[in-house]
Amino acid sequence: MLFRMIRGALFRQKGKMLLIAFTIALGASLATGMLNVMLDVGDTVNQELKTYGANITVKPKDSSLLSDIYNVEDDGAEALNSAYLREDELGKLKTIFWAFNIVDFAPFLDTTVTLPDGNTAVMVGTWFNHHLDLPTGESLDAGVTGLRSWWDMEAGAWLDEQGADALHEVMAGTLLAKRENWQVGDKILLSTAHGAQEVTLVGIYDAGGDEDDQLFSTLDLAQLLSNRDNKVASIEVSALTTPDNELAKRAARNPAALSSKDYETWYCTAYVSAICYQIQEVITGSVASAVRQVAESEGAILDKTQLLMILITALSLVGAALGISNLVTASVMERAQEIGLLKAIGAHDGAITGVVMAEILITALVGGVAGYFMGFGFAQLIGQGVFGSAVEMKPTVIPIVAALIALVTIAGSMPAIRMVLRLRPAEVLHGGH
Repeated sequence: MLFRMIRGALFRQKGKMLLIAFTIALGASLATGMLNVMLDVGDTVNQELKTYGANITVKPKDSSLLSDIYNVEDDGAEALNSAYLREDELGKLKTIFWAFNIVDFAPFLDTTVTLPDGNTAVMVGTWFNHHLDLPTGESLDAGVTGLRSWWDMEAGAWLDEQGADALHEVMAGTLLAKRENWQVGDKILLSTAHGAQEVTLVGIYDAGGDEDDQLFSTLDLAQLLSNRDNKVASIEVSALTTPDNELAKRAARNPAALSSKDYETWYCTAYVSAICYQIQEVITGSVASAVRQVAESEGAILDKTQLLMILITALSLVGAALGISNLVTASVMERAQEIGLLKAIGAHDGAITGVVMAEILITALVGGVAGYFMGFGFAQLIGQGVFGSAVEMKPTVIPIVAALIALVTIAGSMPAIRMVLRLRPAEVLHGGH
């Protein structure tokens, strides 16, 4: 009997029920799309921001200490010559707890070279697409090719570190190349107190900074001409991080002051301070610090993006609730005589309310399922259009959307349920108001 009543109501008012289902589907699609993007956007935004450089710098402890005390900037080969890190320890960066969050890194070693005309220039030795076999048995290619992806190659191409002649190749900044009247393919003799090397200019880049007046070479060449085998002056690391909160700020000041529980939470969360701390544990004599402009910008952008997604989701659900309220109320008003008759023959308010809610929830189920798949398609459009990548389907979104749709449907039905409870059979059946 109950099933026949529900089925009859659904088919008799199929137009309104379809409108209710469509309203719910719209709300569910927006909620699904926004939640999937919001849960996926953290890594996506972080990956996008990684194209703008490293967010962690690693320097020798002695160098960092002297810089802090005497305000010395390590911008040349002559500064703080005695403080270096070991190149053979760089692979340990991928052995820390948050190894998978470290997406790229590169070492740097500056040396001053004498040019053929007698002028001097700073040459920066680094990795480009350096192939590294890790202690874990894995391998990767790391270097400035990824960390400096915004550099504009005015002529030539990036130095290929895996090429046979990489040790005899350099890149030059636009300012230096213009001043020395260099062209791609030129042979240049570079000399230092420790030797000389003829190199080929393979690329001229525009970095938009101090690098435009420098040479970039392989780390091997810089070590050779400065007689600093296995030494690097600094390391830049690009890592996926979680925005800082109060715990992260306390830990950054003094990890030892944390309780054991807070320490474990901090250490096992991808805060930039936690990753810096873990880097210091594996790189001998190092001090790792966040590039605050980059790290804080990442956190602010991510927080604002997620807040926008939440607001859009909330507004879409409020709109769906209002639409459901109007449609269900209109449906109850049309069925006033039917409901009055049920009450007159002895039906209780609870039973009638149950029938009405069952009809609405069945409609909501249909609309919610349709809306979920529409929303996932919507999320893919956002992912491809905004971030250029697909959005992963998050299983946790299904129960969240189901709960939200149930809540919105029930909230939107409350005015109609109150109308059902106030309805008097005598007035309805005899045409009263």
